[in-house]
Amino acid sequence: MPPVRSGESLIRVTAIGLCGSDLHWYGEGQIGDSGMSRPLVLGHEFAGVVEGGPLDGVRVAVDPAVPCEECSICRDGNHNLCPNVIFAGHGTQDGALREFISWPTHLLHELPDSIDDVGGAVLEALGVALHAMNLAHMRPGSTVAVVGTGPLGLLVVQAARAAGAGRIIAVDPIDVRCTAAIACGADDSITPDQARNGGIRELAGDWGVDVAFEVAGNDDAVGIALDAVRPGGRVLMVGIPDDDRVAFSAATARRKGLTLVFVRRMQDLYDRAIRLVTRGAIDLDAVVSHHFELANADEAFKFASTRQALKVIVHP
Repeated sequence: MPPVRSGESLIRVTAIGLCGSDLHWYGEGQIGDSGMSRPLVLGHEFAGVVEGGPLDGVRVAVDPAVPCEECSICRDGNHNLCPNVIFAGHGTQDGALREFISWPTHLLHELPDSIDDVGGAVLEALGVALHAMNLAHMRPGSTVAVVGTGPLGLLVVQAARAAGAGRIIAVDPIDVRCTAAIACGADDSITPDQARNGGIRELAGDWGVDVAFEVAGNDDAVGIALDAVRPGGRVLMVGIPDDDRVAFSAATARRKGLTLVFVRRMQDLYDRAIRLVTRGAIDLDAVVSHHFELANADEAFKFASTRQALKVIVHP
């Protein structure tokens, strides 16, 4: 049993979602410029039930980020950029792929009856999608491209639809994800080959889309996003590349006068995410495809690494 310090609650973990960043840790032993100094328990998308204390028996979704609240970055309101942040399943902080975890009580968010534990685990990814939407400055009726429709990309599609996008074009090479994108609210779903051959402009108009979200984490997706967006538009860099490098045509970005925005986790968005799900604006079940027991977590990671699934959930 983990120790429960002052200000913390003990949580019996019931559902953990495997994130693309978890797959970087699993496949590469690092993410970006962050490496491991010892074996690491992964898992930062999770929900559970509080055991003991004033919240005993309450089902909760858990914010995995613990900012220091003291640095100038935090004081400016950018908790997601805190250089001193403690993050579950990252660096030296063990995550939630276990039966019990203790975590600061103020970062627990009570789940309504309309959101089950699996949905509670997906709320963290939805928060990232909503943060990307905030940074996109998207206006109602805007045309949008989402390049990469894995689980996070599907949540971006839904968030864009909820925000009033006029047309959403999804791009992905995998059939099951193209089908899921349409089910999640995309108007069109095309392959990267079709996108490279002008498919997005044929659908959005000669100048391209207003906003493009790159959610695949590879140079091809970045190139498609930059080509898809109109002059003066915005490209949101949501994906995480395997080798911590991104290459793209500077001429395309410069001549179009594009704004490139990099998305880092999320700010305080759990309450908004819960409200959107509760009123039916977001369907969390639509991005989940497979379930594994904790004893089969290695199999779950290997399967998720094929990218042939949507969100993979592990259940202790």
